[in-house]
Amino acid sequence: MAKPVVAIVGRPNVGKSTIFNRIVGERVSIVEDVPGVTRDRIYSPAEWLTHEFNVIDTGGIDIGDEPFLEQIRQQAEIAIQEADVIIFITSGREGVTSADEMVAKILYRSKKPVVLAVNKVDNPEMRTQIYDFYALGFGDPFPISGAHGLGLGDLLDAVVKHFPEKADEEYGEDVIKFCFIGRPNVGKSSLFNAILGEERVIVSDIEGTTRDAVDTVYTYEDQTYVMIDTAGMRKKGKVYENTEKYSVLRALRAIERSDVVCVVLNGEEGIREQDKRIAGYAHEAGRGVIIVVNKWDAVQKDEKTMNQFTQKIRDHFQFLDYAPVIYVSAKTKKRLDQLFPLLKTVSENHAMRVKSSVLNEVITDAVAMNPTPTDKGRRLKIFYATQVSVKPPTIVVFVNDPELMHFSYERFLENRIRDAFGFTGTPIHIIARARK
Repeated sequence: MAKPVVAIVGRPNVGKSTIFNRIVGERVSIVEDVPGVTRDRIYSPAEWLTHEFNVIDTGGIDIGDEPFLEQIRQQAEIAIQEADVIIFITSGREGVTSADEMVAKILYRSKKPVVLAVNKVDNPEMRTQIYDFYALGFGDPFPISGAHGLGLGDLLDAVVKHFPEKADEEYGEDVIKFCFIGRPNVGKSSLFNAILGEERVIVSDIEGTTRDAVDTVYTYEDQTYVMIDTAGMRKKGKVYENTEKYSVLRALRAIERSDVVCVVLNGEEGIREQDKRIAGYAHEAGRGVIIVVNKWDAVQKDEKTMNQFTQKIRDHFQFLDYAPVIYVSAKTKKRLDQLFPLLKTVSENHAMRVKSSVLNEVITDAVAMNPTPTDKGRRLKIFYATQVSVKPPTIVVFVNDPELMHFSYERFLENRIRDAFGFTGTPIHIIARARK
């Protein structure tokens, strides 16, 4: 099930980004120091009292040259479209402003749950200033201080009460769930229709024409698949046209619900920065990944073209070095029949479990081949390894001191594990832990 989404909304200079950083904590920093992953700080996972959710900071939206109030309105509308719960940030120092009232009217019409926060209430004497904010019509305002972290616990308690009830997983464990993600106009809807053999999704050359995500159950060679259509990653309209980096929001819930994510590239246009940004979310979510190069029929090519394009992909997507690449054409349906066996392979690898005894044999051989590193006279000692979870495969390596596990040696161990067991298409998480 997809995590709930919380949007932080308010006029400029009320401290939205400060509150965002407080809520997401250290998670806002780069999770893995992998070259080539481009991240937008406007969206990050967070957790409060065992509730996991995602947070949108609308302060990170760049609407371009739009007038001041128009920018605020458009940011609020994006938040309404994407969020389950909205945190409306105001400022106790300036009191209620006309811009606050405008945002309040937009949010009130949305029918979404809204929790009102009055920021910059840095000392108890200022709490008397929050009463004016009752006029905005959202019940009790929560006095907070983003600068000092005051009042955020009460605020988040109120937010998580509005989260939707967790639904049971609607599909069985043997069903493979996957989605197509990518920039607008790379051909996600066309791939969807080519697989189904019918015009199920609106297809157009106008970017962002698909409106809603759709689940479609499909059977191929006795295996059941669920295609989660994310072609509507960017809704038609000026807001989404002017906020390129916001196009990932439409896909994030589908990524979380999928076992395998197909990152679609446009073979005609080549690789864009936005492709890396979108792919980075699939990688960080720990999903199986296949890189699908669409519109390959339209590319002028010779016997070297495919290998050269694959090398470009490896150069640009270094963090997806485990992902297989497939070249297809939604228009001619060329190689589409190869996609489903690949989806099945990647899904199986994503859920693969390795016996501890065999895993430790591989690691012992790896250490014999390339001894563990030393730091300031201390050598890393690896005592034991075990796989603790799947989707993605996660391996805990018990060592004498986790600080001695250098990133490069961790990559070496990962490569040896891949050589031994495959794990094509799935990330592997290796956690170094001190042996107690």
